[in-house]
Amino acid sequence: MSLHRIPASEALERMVGGNDFSTIIDARSEAEFELDHLPGAVNWPSLNNEQRVAIGTLFKEKGGFEAQKLGAAWVASNIARHIEREVVDLPKHWQPLIYCWRGGKRSGALSMVLGQIGFQVFVVDGGYKAFRAAMLNWLSKHMACFHFVVVCGSTGSGKTRLLHALQRQGAQVLDLEALACHRSSVLGRIPGQEQPSQKRFDTLIWDALRQMDPSLPIHVESESRKVGNLSVMDVLMDAMRDSPCIDLQLPTEERISLLMEEYPLFVDDRELFGQRLEALIPIKGKAAVHAWKEMLAQGKVKAVVQTLLESHYDPTYHQSISRNFRQHVKARVVQATDRHPASFDAIAQRLLKSDPGVI
Repeated sequence: MSLHRIPASEALERMVGGNDFSTIIDARSEAEFELDHLPGAVNWPSLNNEQRVAIGTLFKEKGGFEAQKLGAAWVASNIARHIEREVVDLPKHWQPLIYCWRGGKRSGALSMVLGQIGFQVFVVDGGYKAFRAAMLNWLSKHMACFHFVVVCGSTGSGKTRLLHALQRQGAQVLDLEALACHRSSVLGRIPGQEQPSQKRFDTLIWDALRQMDPSLPIHVESESRKVGNLSVMDVLMDAMRDSPCIDLQLPTEERISLLMEEYPLFVDDRELFGQRLEALIPIKGKAAVHAWKEMLAQGKVKAVVQTLLESHYDPTYHQSISRNFRQHVKARVVQATDRHPASFDAIAQRLLKSDPGVI
């Protein structure tokens, strides 16, 4: 049998270095996998969701011995199906990395069978829990190696569009809103998309950063600590707030049009727009929100957007940006002529051409 237990930190470093494992296998249940998993992992549950619950109930009612017997039968049956479905046609040089919650029975059972077949199998010592700790430690140690450039600008100025333009030009971009599935504002929840778990968000950030060249700048938007219901980890937030800034500006009329393009559901569904505005009652008061909802009922969507910018978003932005992003006071100002992609492509080209090593 060829079975190797490796520390989570070693597994992580091998992934950072190019991931020479043939397959990464998560032996936990579907629900655990959905909550978070190693990048690129596939899910081969030793016990599925229902079985895991049933074993836990049996353990409480009749004790560990009875639970172990039934669990062993189910695990054996599930592993047999995984092998028949996924393994039969694999070559002998296939080398999987396997993990479960703590690197115990679920990954141990699968790895033992695969090792007996003759595959070289690696098991994460300590499982997912140890890997997550190693990942957070890696981020703490390596964050100082990364050089961020923060794209600042008031709401609707096109920060995300500039990030996408920079990405099209080959620049490195960390798009936190895309990873969080949220536009990072009161109206920012993306219809039809749920946000990932906090653990998943952290893993997605690590996965993005591990693939970036620390000798080149990483462009990121001037987010607050919260992106919807998710928190940007302190070590990243602190690095961003100490980084050089770009101050992106766009004429107000263009900002309004951009926001109406970016949030078409609110333009089409004024009732939903009004419901979302209720989140501002603690800040702006019932009277203001009621007035905005009355304007929506009259079809004055554009006027509501302009009022929101002038009375809420812009004052909030100006109060917080210089306080939170220390280098904003000396930010490089860039003017977009309009909201269309060509304008942001032109800005990206100018930024990268002027000083590609810094911007």
